[in-house]
Amino acid sequence: MAGGRESLSHRWIRGVGLLYLCIRGPRLYRVYRLNHGRGRAREEGESEPSWESFYQPRALEKHTDSILAWVSVLWTISYYSSPLAAFYMYRKGHMTVTRLVLLGQYGMTLLFLLAGVACLRGLGRWTNPQYIQFISILQSTRMDNCPENKKLLSNYNFDFRSWPVDFRWDETSNSKDQKTEKSSGGVSLLKSEPRTRGAADSLLQRVQKLPCQITSYIVAHSFGRRMLYPGSVYLLQKALMPMLLQGQARLVEEYHGKRAKLLACDGNEIDTIFVDRRSTGGSTGSKLVICCEGNAGFYEVGCVSTPLEAGYSVLGWNHPGFAGSTGVPFPQNEANAMDVVIQYALYRLGFKMQDIIVYAWSIGGFTATWACMSYPDISALVLDASFDDLVPLALKVMPESWRGLVTRTVRKYLNLNNAEQLCRFQGPVLLIRRTNDEIITTTTPEDVASNRGNDLLLSLLQCRFPNVMTEEGRRAVKMWLGAATPEQEASVFSQYAVEEDWCLSVLQSYKAENSGHFPWSVGEEMSNRRKTAVGSVSCTETSEKL
Repeated sequence: MAGGRESLSHRWIRGVGLLYLCIRGPRLYRVYRLNHGRGRAREEGESEPSWESFYQPRALEKHTDSILAWVSVLWTISYYSSPLAAFYMYRKGHMTVTRLVLLGQYGMTLLFLLAGVACLRGLGRWTNPQYIQFISILQSTRMDNCPENKKLLSNYNFDFRSWPVDFRWDETSNSKDQKTEKSSGGVSLLKSEPRTRGAADSLLQRVQKLPCQITSYIVAHSFGRRMLYPGSVYLLQKALMPMLLQGQARLVEEYHGKRAKLLACDGNEIDTIFVDRRSTGGSTGSKLVICCEGNAGFYEVGCVSTPLEAGYSVLGWNHPGFAGSTGVPFPQNEANAMDVVIQYALYRLGFKMQDIIVYAWSIGGFTATWACMSYPDISALVLDASFDDLVPLALKVMPESWRGLVTRTVRKYLNLNNAEQLCRFQGPVLLIRRTNDEIITTTTPEDVASNRGNDLLLSLLQCRFPNVMTEEGRRAVKMWLGAATPEQEASVFSQYAVEEDWCLSVLQSYKAENSGHFPWSVGEEMSNRRKTAVGSVSCTETSEKL
Protein backbone atom coordinates (compact mmCIF):
# COMPACT_ATOMS: atom_id res chain seq x y z
CA MET A 1 0.00 0.00 0.00
CA ALA A 2 2.82 2.37 0.92
CA GLY A 3 4.62 1.42 -2.27
CA GLY A 4 1.49 2.24 -4.32
CA ARG A 5 1.17 5.68 -2.69
CA GLU A 6 4.87 6.32 -3.33
CA SER A 7 4.48 5.33 -6.99
CA LEU A 8 1.41 7.55 -7.35
CA SER A 9 3.27 10.45 -5.75
CA HIS A 10 6.21 9.91 -8.09
CA ARG A 11 3.94 9.93 -11.16
CA TRP A 12 2.20 13.08 -9.91
CA ILE A 13 5.52 14.89 -9.40
CA ARG A 14 6.72 13.76 -12.82
CA GLY A 15 3.47 14.95 -14.41
CA VAL A 16 3.73 18.37 -12.76
CA GLY A 17 7.35 18.58 -13.88
CA LEU A 18 6.37 17.79 -17.47
CA LEU A 19 3.60 20.39 -17.30
CA TYR A 20 6.13 23.00 -16.16
CA LEU A 21 8.46 22.05 -19.00
CA CYS A 22 5.58 22.30 -21.46
CA ILE A 23 4.71 25.80 -20.21
CA ARG A 24 8.31 26.98 -20.43
CA GLY A 25 9.21 24.97 -23.52
CA PRO A 26 9.86 26.33 -27.02
CA ARG A 27 7.42 26.33 -29.87
CA LEU A 28 7.63 23.18 -31.98
CA TYR A 29 7.23 23.78 -35.72
CA ARG A 30 7.92 20.51 -37.46
CA VAL A 31 8.74 16.86 -36.98
CA TYR A 32 10.96 15.88 -39.90
CA ARG A 33 10.16 12.98 -42.18
CA LEU A 34 12.26 9.85 -42.23
CA ASN A 35 15.30 10.83 -44.28
CA HIS A 36 15.47 8.86 -47.54
CA GLY A 37 18.07 11.05 -49.15
CA ARG A 38 17.79 13.16 -52.24
CA GLY A 39 16.56 11.29 -55.27
CA ARG A 40 15.94 7.97 -53.48
CA ALA A 41 12.54 6.42 -54.21
CA ARG A 42 10.54 4.78 -51.45
CA GLU A 43 10.87 1.02 -51.69
CA GLU A 44 7.83 -1.14 -52.19
CA GLY A 45 6.23 -2.07 -48.91
CA GLU A 46 8.22 0.54 -46.97
CA SER A 47 6.05 2.07 -44.30
CA GLU A 48 5.08 5.73 -44.27
CA PRO A 49 6.34 7.97 -41.46
CA SER A 50 4.22 7.57 -38.36
CA TRP A 51 3.73 11.32 -37.94
CA GLU A 52 2.93 14.14 -40.30
CA SER A 53 5.85 16.35 -41.31
CA PHE A 54 4.34 19.40 -39.71
CA TYR A 55 3.77 19.21 -36.02
CA GLN A 56 0.06 18.85 -35.28
CA PRO A 57 -0.84 20.86 -32.16
CA ARG A 58 -4.08 20.22 -30.29
CA ALA A 59 -6.82 22.84 -30.52
CA LEU A 60 -5.98 24.45 -27.16
CA GLU A 61 -2.30 24.86 -28.01
CA LYS A 62 -3.08 26.05 -31.54
CA HIS A 63 -5.42 28.87 -30.47
CA THR A 64 -3.29 30.03 -27.53
CA ASP A 65 -0.20 30.03 -29.77
CA SER A 66 -2.04 32.26 -32.23
CA ILE A 67 -2.99 34.68 -29.46
CA LEU A 68 0.59 34.93 -28.19
CA ALA A 69 1.93 35.34 -31.74
CA TRP A 70 -0.42 38.26 -32.41
CA VAL A 71 0.49 39.85 -29.10
CA SER A 72 4.17 39.56 -30.06
CA VAL A 73 3.53 41.34 -33.37
CA LEU A 74 1.47 44.08 -31.69
CA TRP A 75 4.17 44.54 -29.07
CA THR A 76 6.78 45.02 -31.81
CA ILE A 77 4.62 47.60 -33.55
CA SER A 78 4.00 49.36 -30.24
CA TYR A 79 7.70 49.38 -29.45
CA TYR A 80 8.63 51.13 -32.69
CA SER A 81 5.73 53.58 -32.44
CA SER A 82 6.20 54.32 -28.72
CA PRO A 83 8.15 57.59 -29.24
CA LEU A 84 5.31 58.98 -31.37
CA ALA A 85 2.71 57.78 -28.86
CA ALA A 86 4.61 59.33 -25.94
CA PHE A 87 4.95 62.63 -27.83
CA TYR A 88 1.20 62.62 -28.65
CA MET A 89 0.26 61.92 -25.01
CA TYR A 90 2.55 64.72 -23.83
CA ARG A 91 1.03 67.21 -26.27
CA LYS A 92 -2.48 66.23 -25.20
CA GLY A 93 -1.66 66.52 -21.50
CA HIS A 94 -2.09 62.82 -20.75
CA MET A 95 1.35 62.38 -19.15
CA THR A 96 0.02 62.78 -15.63
CA VAL A 97 0.62 60.57 -12.61
CA THR A 98 -3.01 59.45 -12.57
CA ARG A 99 -2.96 58.43 -16.23
CA LEU A 100 0.38 56.65 -15.87
CA VAL A 101 -0.87 54.68 -12.85
CA LEU A 102 -3.96 53.69 -14.82
CA LEU A 103 -1.81 52.56 -17.75
CA GLY A 104 0.34 50.55 -15.33
CA GLN A 105 -2.76 48.80 -13.98
CA TYR A 106 -3.91 47.97 -17.49
CA GLY A 107 -0.44 46.63 -18.27
CA MET A 108 -0.35 44.40 -15.20
CA THR A 109 -3.80 43.03 -16.00
CA LEU A 110 -2.67 42.25 -19.54
CA LEU A 111 0.44 40.48 -18.24
CA PHE A 112 -1.65 38.28 -15.94
CA LEU A 113 -3.97 37.41 -18.83
CA LEU A 114 -1.01 36.52 -21.05
CA ALA A 115 0.45 34.37 -18.27
CA GLY A 116 -2.86 32.51 -18.11
CA VAL A 117 -2.82 32.03 -21.90
CA ALA A 118 0.74 30.66 -21.68
CA CYS A 119 -0.37 28.21 -18.99
CA LEU A 120 -3.26 27.05 -21.15
CA ARG A 121 -0.86 26.56 -24.06
CA GLY A 122 1.34 24.44 -21.79
CA LEU A 123 -1.68 22.38 -20.82
CA GLY A 124 -2.46 21.77 -24.50
CA ARG A 125 1.12 20.64 -25.09
CA TRP A 126 0.96 18.41 -22.02
CA THR A 127 -1.86 16.41 -23.59
CA ASN A 128 0.01 15.94 -26.88
CA PRO A 129 2.30 12.86 -27.02
CA GLN A 130 4.34 14.41 -29.85
CA TYR A 131 5.28 17.41 -27.73
CA ILE A 132 5.88 15.28 -24.63
CA GLN A 133 8.36 13.14 -26.56
CA PHE A 134 10.07 16.27 -27.97
CA ILE A 135 10.38 18.08 -24.64
CA SER A 136 11.78 14.92 -23.01
CA ILE A 137 14.48 14.66 -25.69
CA LEU A 138 15.27 18.38 -25.36
CA GLN A 139 15.61 18.10 -21.59
CA SER A 140 17.86 15.04 -21.93
CA THR A 141 20.05 16.92 -24.42
CA ARG A 142 20.36 19.87 -22.06
CA MET A 143 21.52 17.55 -19.30
CA ASP A 144 23.80 15.47 -21.55
CA ASN A 145 24.67 16.97 -24.94
CA CYS A 146 25.94 13.68 -26.32
CA PRO A 147 25.79 12.72 -30.04
CA GLU A 148 22.94 10.27 -29.46
CA ASN A 149 20.69 12.89 -27.86
CA LYS A 150 21.67 15.50 -30.43
CA LYS A 151 20.78 13.11 -33.25
CA LEU A 152 17.32 12.56 -31.74
CA LEU A 153 16.85 16.32 -31.25
CA SER A 154 17.78 17.04 -34.88
CA ASN A 155 14.53 15.35 -35.95
CA TYR A 156 12.64 18.41 -34.69
CA ASN A 157 12.46 22.00 -35.87
CA PHE A 158 11.66 24.31 -32.97
CA ASP A 159 12.43 27.78 -31.65
CA PHE A 160 16.19 27.97 -32.10
CA ARG A 161 16.71 29.95 -28.89
CA SER A 162 16.29 26.70 -26.99
CA TRP A 163 18.78 24.76 -29.14
CA PRO A 164 21.92 23.81 -27.13
CA VAL A 165 25.24 25.34 -28.20
CA ASP A 166 27.23 22.97 -30.42
CA PHE A 167 30.50 24.91 -30.81
CA ARG A 168 32.15 27.81 -28.97
CA TRP A 169 34.62 30.34 -30.35
CA ASP A 170 37.13 29.57 -27.60
CA GLU A 171 37.23 25.80 -28.02
CA THR A 172 40.27 26.05 -30.30
CA SER A 173 42.02 29.17 -28.94
CA ASN A 174 45.18 27.95 -27.28
CA SER A 175 46.51 31.38 -26.38
CA LYS A 176 45.11 33.07 -23.29
CA ASP A 177 45.91 36.48 -24.83
CA GLN A 178 43.94 35.59 -27.94
CA LYS A 179 40.93 34.60 -25.84
CA THR A 180 41.09 37.83 -23.86
CA GLU A 181 41.43 39.96 -27.00
CA LYS A 182 38.46 38.36 -28.75
CA SER A 183 36.21 38.33 -25.70
CA SER A 184 36.86 42.01 -24.97
CA GLY A 185 36.72 43.61 -28.40
CA GLY A 186 36.01 40.88 -30.91
CA VAL A 187 38.11 40.05 -33.96
CA SER A 188 40.17 42.79 -35.60
CA LEU A 189 38.77 44.98 -38.37
CA LEU A 190 40.49 47.40 -40.71
CA LYS A 191 40.50 50.84 -39.14
CA SER A 192 40.58 54.27 -40.75
CA GLU A 193 43.97 55.82 -41.38
CA PRO A 194 45.35 57.34 -38.13
CA ARG A 195 45.57 61.09 -37.92
CA THR A 196 48.90 62.76 -38.41
CA ARG A 197 50.77 63.87 -35.34
CA GLY A 198 49.48 67.16 -33.96
CA ALA A 199 46.08 66.80 -35.62
CA ALA A 200 44.20 65.71 -32.48
CA ASP A 201 41.06 67.63 -31.60
CA SER A 202 41.12 70.08 -28.73
CA LEU A 203 38.59 69.83 -25.90
CA LEU A 204 36.49 72.61 -27.45
CA GLN A 205 36.40 70.85 -30.83
CA ARG A 206 35.35 67.62 -29.18
CA VAL A 207 32.48 69.37 -27.42
CA GLN A 208 31.43 71.01 -30.68
CA LYS A 209 31.40 67.64 -32.46
CA LEU A 210 29.46 65.88 -29.68
CA PRO A 211 25.94 66.66 -31.08
CA CYS A 212 26.95 65.30 -34.49
CA GLN A 213 28.39 62.18 -32.92
CA ILE A 214 25.23 61.60 -30.88
CA THR A 215 23.12 62.08 -34.03
CA SER A 216 25.27 59.59 -35.94
CA TYR A 217 24.90 57.03 -33.15
CA ILE A 218 21.11 57.43 -33.08
CA VAL A 219 20.83 57.19 -36.87
CA ALA A 220 23.01 54.08 -37.05
CA HIS A 221 21.28 52.24 -34.20
CA SER A 222 17.71 53.14 -35.20
CA PHE A 223 16.69 53.17 -38.86
CA GLY A 224 20.21 53.08 -40.37
CA ARG A 225 20.99 49.52 -39.35
CA ARG A 226 17.50 48.33 -40.31
CA MET A 227 17.73 49.96 -43.75
CA LEU A 228 21.07 48.29 -44.33
CA TYR A 229 19.94 44.88 -43.03
CA PRO A 230 16.15 44.66 -43.48
CA GLY A 231 16.33 40.93 -42.81
CA SER A 232 16.91 41.71 -39.13
CA VAL A 233 13.47 43.34 -38.80
CA TYR A 234 11.20 41.07 -36.73
CA LEU A 235 8.04 41.77 -38.74
CA LEU A 236 9.75 40.77 -41.99
CA GLN A 237 11.00 37.55 -40.42
CA LYS A 238 7.51 36.83 -39.16
CA ALA A 239 6.11 37.24 -42.68
CA LEU A 240 8.81 34.97 -44.15
CA MET A 241 8.50 32.29 -41.45
CA PRO A 242 6.58 29.74 -43.62
CA MET A 243 9.21 30.02 -46.37
CA LEU A 244 12.05 29.68 -43.88
CA LEU A 245 10.51 26.56 -42.31
CA GLN A 246 10.00 25.04 -45.74
CA GLY A 247 13.60 25.84 -46.70
CA GLN A 248 14.95 24.25 -43.51
CA ALA A 249 12.88 21.14 -44.13
CA ARG A 250 14.26 20.89 -47.67
CA LEU A 251 17.86 21.14 -46.49
CA VAL A 252 17.39 18.61 -43.70
CA GLU A 253 15.12 16.07 -45.40
CA GLU A 254 16.51 16.13 -48.95
CA TYR A 255 20.17 17.05 -48.41
CA HIS A 256 20.82 15.52 -44.96
CA GLY A 257 21.64 18.96 -43.59
CA LYS A 258 22.81 19.24 -39.98
CA ARG A 259 21.84 22.34 -38.04
CA ALA A 260 24.16 23.71 -35.36
CA LYS A 261 24.37 26.68 -32.99
CA LEU A 262 27.72 28.43 -32.74
CA LEU A 263 28.65 30.83 -29.93
CA ALA A 264 30.69 33.82 -31.18
CA CYS A 265 33.17 35.76 -29.02
CA ASP A 266 30.65 38.60 -28.53
CA GLY A 267 28.06 36.23 -27.07
CA ASN A 268 25.88 36.09 -30.19
CA GLU A 269 24.50 32.69 -31.18
CA ILE A 270 24.86 31.90 -34.89
CA ASP A 271 22.41 29.63 -36.71
CA THR A 272 24.16 27.35 -39.24
CA ILE A 273 23.37 24.45 -41.57
CA PHE A 274 25.95 21.99 -42.93
CA VAL A 275 25.48 19.65 -45.89
CA ASP A 276 28.26 17.04 -46.10
CA ARG A 277 29.08 15.68 -49.57
CA ARG A 278 32.53 14.25 -48.81
CA SER A 279 31.36 10.65 -49.01
CA THR A 280 29.22 11.02 -52.14
CA GLY A 281 30.30 14.15 -54.03
CA GLY A 282 33.69 13.09 -55.45
CA SER A 283 36.26 15.86 -55.94
CA THR A 284 33.71 18.65 -55.58
CA GLY A 285 32.22 17.14 -52.43
CA SER A 286 35.58 17.39 -50.67
CA LYS A 287 35.45 21.18 -51.11
CA LEU A 288 33.45 23.23 -48.60
CA VAL A 289 31.62 26.34 -49.80
CA ILE A 290 30.81 28.80 -47.01
CA CYS A 291 27.90 30.97 -48.12
CA CYS A 292 27.46 34.59 -46.98
CA GLU A 293 23.93 35.85 -47.65
CA GLY A 294 22.67 39.29 -48.65
CA ASN A 295 21.03 41.95 -46.48
CA ALA A 296 17.63 40.25 -46.62
CA GLY A 297 18.85 36.73 -47.26
CA PHE A 298 18.65 33.61 -45.11
CA TYR A 299 20.44 30.33 -45.68
CA GLU A 300 17.04 28.63 -45.81
CA VAL A 301 16.13 30.37 -49.07
CA GLY A 302 19.43 31.98 -50.11
CA CYS A 303 22.47 31.36 -52.25
CA VAL A 304 23.28 27.92 -50.74
CA SER A 305 21.28 26.35 -53.57
CA THR A 306 23.96 27.20 -56.14
CA PRO A 307 26.85 25.19 -54.63
CA LEU A 308 24.44 22.47 -53.53
CA GLU A 309 23.31 21.88 -57.11
CA ALA A 310 26.97 21.81 -58.17
CA GLY A 311 27.73 18.99 -55.72
CA TYR A 312 29.84 20.84 -53.14
CA SER A 313 29.71 20.46 -49.39
CA VAL A 314 28.02 23.60 -48.08
CA LEU A 315 28.02 25.54 -44.81
CA GLY A 316 25.35 28.24 -44.58
CA TRP A 317 24.86 30.70 -41.74
CA ASN A 318 22.53 33.55 -40.86
CA HIS A 319 23.64 37.08 -40.03
CA PRO A 320 23.33 38.16 -36.37
CA GLY A 321 19.69 39.05 -35.76
CA PHE A 322 18.47 36.96 -38.73
CA ALA A 323 16.13 34.01 -38.04
CA GLY A 324 17.78 31.79 -35.42
CA SER A 325 20.88 33.97 -34.96
CA THR A 326 20.92 36.49 -32.10
CA GLY A 327 22.41 39.97 -31.91
CA VAL A 328 22.41 42.87 -34.38
CA PRO A 329 24.27 42.93 -37.72
CA PHE A 330 26.89 45.63 -37.18
CA PRO A 331 30.26 45.10 -38.93
CA GLN A 332 32.05 43.96 -35.77
CA ASN A 333 29.34 41.42 -34.97
CA GLU A 334 29.36 40.23 -38.58
CA ALA A 335 33.10 39.59 -38.48
CA ASN A 336 32.82 37.84 -35.12
CA ALA A 337 30.15 35.55 -36.58
CA MET A 338 32.23 34.77 -39.67
CA ASP A 339 35.23 33.97 -37.49
CA VAL A 340 33.39 31.33 -35.44
CA VAL A 341 31.90 29.86 -38.64
CA ILE A 342 35.38 29.33 -40.08
CA GLN A 343 36.65 27.91 -36.79
CA TYR A 344 33.72 25.50 -36.79
CA ALA A 345 34.51 24.39 -40.36
CA LEU A 346 38.17 23.81 -39.52
CA TYR A 347 38.08 22.23 -36.09
CA ARG A 348 34.68 20.56 -35.81
CA LEU A 349 33.83 19.65 -39.40
CA GLY A 350 37.43 18.73 -40.22
CA PHE A 351 38.04 20.69 -43.43
CA LYS A 352 41.46 22.06 -44.36
CA MET A 353 41.90 25.73 -45.17
CA GLN A 354 42.89 24.98 -48.79
CA ASP A 355 39.60 23.10 -49.26
CA ILE A 356 37.39 26.06 -48.27
CA ILE A 357 35.78 28.40 -50.81
CA VAL A 358 33.88 31.49 -49.68
CA TYR A 359 30.85 32.48 -51.78
CA ALA A 360 29.08 35.75 -51.06
CA TRP A 361 26.01 37.51 -52.38
CA SER A 362 25.72 41.32 -52.28
CA ILE A 363 26.35 42.66 -48.76
CA GLY A 364 27.73 39.27 -47.77
CA GLY A 365 30.87 40.43 -49.56
CA PHE A 366 31.93 42.21 -46.37
CA THR A 367 32.21 39.05 -44.26
CA ALA A 368 33.60 37.11 -47.23
CA THR A 369 36.42 39.58 -47.89
CA TRP A 370 37.10 39.82 -44.15
CA ALA A 371 37.44 36.04 -43.98
CA CYS A 372 39.87 35.94 -46.91
CA MET A 373 41.87 38.82 -45.45
CA SER A 374 42.07 37.18 -42.00
CA TYR A 375 42.56 33.61 -43.29
CA PRO A 376 44.77 34.09 -46.39
CA ASP A 377 45.10 30.33 -47.05
CA ILE A 378 41.42 30.07 -48.07
CA SER A 379 41.22 28.37 -51.46
CA ALA A 380 39.16 30.92 -53.42
CA LEU A 381 36.63 33.73 -53.17
CA VAL A 382 33.48 34.28 -55.24
CA LEU A 383 31.73 37.65 -54.98
CA ASP A 384 28.33 37.85 -56.66
CA ALA A 385 26.69 41.30 -57.09
CA SER A 386 28.93 42.86 -54.46
CA PHE A 387 30.37 46.38 -54.16
CA ASP A 388 33.52 48.19 -53.10
CA ASP A 389 32.31 50.61 -50.42
CA LEU A 390 29.00 51.42 -48.73
CA VAL A 391 29.27 55.24 -48.70
CA PRO A 392 28.34 55.88 -52.40
CA LEU A 393 25.36 53.53 -52.14
CA ALA A 394 24.17 55.14 -48.90
CA LEU A 395 24.43 58.64 -50.40
CA LYS A 396 22.31 57.48 -53.33
CA VAL A 397 19.24 56.80 -51.18
CA MET A 398 19.56 59.67 -48.70
CA PRO A 399 18.91 63.41 -49.20
CA GLU A 400 21.82 65.46 -50.52
CA SER A 401 21.65 67.71 -47.47
CA TRP A 402 22.48 64.68 -45.31
CA ARG A 403 25.77 63.93 -47.13
CA GLY A 404 28.02 64.81 -44.19
CA LEU A 405 25.91 62.96 -41.65
CA VAL A 406 25.59 59.87 -43.85
CA THR A 407 29.31 59.70 -44.58
CA ARG A 408 30.25 60.15 -40.94
CA THR A 409 27.70 57.57 -39.74
CA VAL A 410 28.76 54.94 -42.26
CA ARG A 411 32.46 55.39 -41.59
CA LYS A 412 31.95 55.21 -37.83
CA TYR A 413 29.34 52.47 -37.40
CA LEU A 414 28.55 50.76 -40.74
CA ASN A 415 31.87 50.77 -42.58
CA LEU A 416 31.65 47.95 -45.14
CA ASN A 417 35.02 48.50 -46.80
CA ASN A 418 35.01 45.48 -49.10
CA ALA A 419 37.66 46.75 -51.52
CA GLU A 420 40.23 47.42 -48.79
CA GLN A 421 39.79 43.92 -47.39
CA LEU A 422 39.80 42.25 -50.81
CA CYS A 423 43.14 43.85 -51.72
CA ARG A 424 44.74 42.01 -48.81
CA PHE A 425 43.83 38.60 -50.22
CA GLN A 426 46.36 36.81 -52.45
CA GLY A 427 44.18 33.96 -53.66
CA PRO A 428 41.92 33.44 -56.68
CA VAL A 429 38.92 35.75 -56.97
CA LEU A 430 35.85 35.48 -59.18
CA LEU A 431 33.70 38.60 -59.51
CA ILE A 432 30.18 38.31 -60.91
CA ARG A 433 28.49 41.53 -62.01
CA ARG A 434 24.73 41.58 -62.59
CA THR A 435 23.13 43.67 -65.30
CA ASN A 436 20.10 45.80 -64.36
CA ASP A 437 21.18 45.73 -60.72
CA GLU A 438 19.11 48.37 -58.95
CA ILE A 439 20.82 47.92 -55.57
CA ILE A 440 24.52 48.55 -56.25
CA THR A 441 24.21 51.05 -59.10
CA THR A 442 24.38 54.75 -58.24
CA THR A 443 22.24 56.01 -61.15
CA THR A 444 19.82 53.69 -62.95
CA PRO A 445 19.86 49.87 -63.09
CA GLU A 446 20.48 49.98 -66.87
CA ASP A 447 23.66 52.04 -66.44
CA VAL A 448 26.29 49.32 -65.97
CA ALA A 449 29.01 51.98 -65.77
CA SER A 450 27.64 53.08 -62.37
CA ASN A 451 27.68 49.55 -60.93
CA ARG A 452 29.92 49.61 -57.86
CA GLY A 453 31.17 46.16 -58.77
CA ASN A 454 33.26 47.96 -61.39
CA ASP A 455 35.00 49.95 -58.66
CA LEU A 456 35.61 46.77 -56.71
CA LEU A 457 37.38 45.25 -59.73
CA LEU A 458 39.37 48.44 -60.38
CA SER A 459 40.60 48.47 -56.80
CA LEU A 460 41.70 44.84 -57.07
CA LEU A 461 43.50 45.44 -60.37
CA GLN A 462 45.23 48.54 -59.03
CA CYS A 463 46.48 46.52 -56.07
CA ARG A 464 47.61 43.48 -58.05
CA PHE A 465 48.95 45.16 -61.22
CA PRO A 466 50.11 48.64 -60.20
CA ASN A 467 52.50 49.12 -63.15
CA VAL A 468 49.82 48.23 -65.68
CA MET A 469 46.97 50.20 -64.13
CA THR A 470 48.20 53.65 -65.09
CA GLU A 471 45.79 56.53 -65.59
CA GLU A 472 45.27 55.54 -69.21
CA GLY A 473 44.92 51.90 -68.23
CA ARG A 474 42.22 52.74 -65.68
CA ARG A 475 40.41 54.78 -68.32
CA ALA A 476 40.45 51.87 -70.76
CA VAL A 477 39.21 49.42 -68.14
CA LYS A 478 36.39 51.79 -67.17
CA MET A 479 35.36 52.05 -70.81
CA TRP A 480 35.33 48.27 -71.12
CA LEU A 481 33.33 47.87 -67.92
CA GLY A 482 30.85 50.53 -69.08
CA ALA A 483 30.20 48.72 -72.36
CA ALA A 484 26.61 47.50 -72.45
CA THR A 485 26.96 45.12 -75.42
CA PRO A 486 29.62 42.74 -76.81
CA GLU A 487 30.02 45.06 -79.78
CA GLN A 488 30.95 47.95 -77.49
CA GLU A 489 33.44 45.74 -75.66
CA ALA A 490 35.06 44.76 -78.97
CA SER A 491 35.20 48.43 -79.92
CA VAL A 492 37.19 49.23 -76.77
CA PHE A 493 39.66 46.42 -77.52
CA SER A 494 40.00 47.67 -81.09
CA GLN A 495 40.53 51.28 -80.00
CA TYR A 496 43.48 50.30 -77.78
CA ALA A 497 44.80 47.66 -80.19
CA VAL A 498 44.53 44.89 -77.62
CA GLU A 499 46.14 41.62 -78.73
CA GLU A 500 44.51 39.27 -76.29
CA ASP A 501 46.72 36.24 -77.00
CA TRP A 502 49.91 38.23 -76.55
CA CYS A 503 48.68 39.84 -73.34
CA LEU A 504 47.67 36.47 -71.91
CA SER A 505 51.08 35.03 -72.76
CA VAL A 506 52.75 37.94 -70.92
CA LEU A 507 50.68 37.33 -67.78
CA GLN A 508 51.16 33.56 -67.90
CA SER A 509 54.90 33.87 -68.46
CA TYR A 510 55.28 36.23 -65.52
CA LYS A 511 53.28 33.89 -63.30
CA ALA A 512 55.42 30.91 -64.35
CA GLU A 513 58.71 32.73 -63.74
CA ASN A 514 57.80 34.37 -60.45
CA SER A 515 56.25 33.35 -57.15
CA GLY A 516 52.86 34.74 -58.07
CA HIS A 517 52.68 36.87 -54.93
CA PHE A 518 50.88 40.16 -55.55
CA PRO A 519 51.52 42.92 -56.47
CA TRP A 520 53.08 41.88 -59.78
CA SER A 521 55.77 44.03 -61.35
CA VAL A 522 54.69 43.09 -64.87
CA GLY A 523 54.64 46.08 -67.22
CA GLU A 524 57.57 47.99 -65.74
CA GLU A 525 59.43 48.30 -69.07
CA MET A 526 56.39 48.44 -71.38
CA SER A 527 55.11 51.40 -73.33
CA ASN A 528 51.90 53.05 -72.14
CA ARG A 529 49.96 51.45 -74.98
CA ARG A 530 51.23 47.98 -74.09
CA LYS A 531 50.42 48.61 -70.43
CA THR A 532 46.89 49.63 -71.35
CA ALA A 533 46.44 46.48 -73.44
CA VAL A 534 47.70 44.19 -70.65
CA GLY A 535 45.50 46.05 -68.15
CA SER A 536 42.41 45.46 -70.28
CA VAL A 537 43.13 41.74 -70.61
CA SER A 538 44.01 41.41 -66.90
CA CYS A 539 40.56 42.86 -66.23
CA THR A 540 38.86 39.98 -68.03
CA GLU A 541 41.24 37.45 -66.49
CA THR A 542 40.72 38.72 -62.95
CA SER A 543 36.95 38.68 -63.29
CA GLU A 544 37.09 35.11 -64.55
CA LYS A 545 40.09 33.32 -63.04
CA LEU A 546 42.23 35.20 -60.52
